[in-house]
Amino acid sequence: MTSQMVVDILRQALMATFWLSAPLLAIGFLAGIAVSLVQIDTSMQDNAVSTIPRLVAFLAGGMLLLPWMLHRAAAYTVTLFGDLSRYAR
Repeated sequence: MTSQMVVDILRQALMATFWLSAPLLAIGFLAGIAVSLVQIDTSMQDNAVSTIPRLVAFLAGGMLLLPWMLHRAAAYTVTLFGDLSRYAR
């Protein structure tokens, strides 16, 4: 296994991690912005008001995106294990 193969495996792993986490991070970001705007509008600065809607948004996003995320993770794993003989040289 050459150093270029190791770099390629790490790059693929980091890109898979990015694509799996990006949608949930975007949901959390948008929910945080929306909650902050509501808090600014109502002058309510309670921590529970900012935390609970974000948690609900993450939960809903996770439930909706779970099939897609599992498909992406399984495809990455199959690709990695499918090329295992290439890496063993």
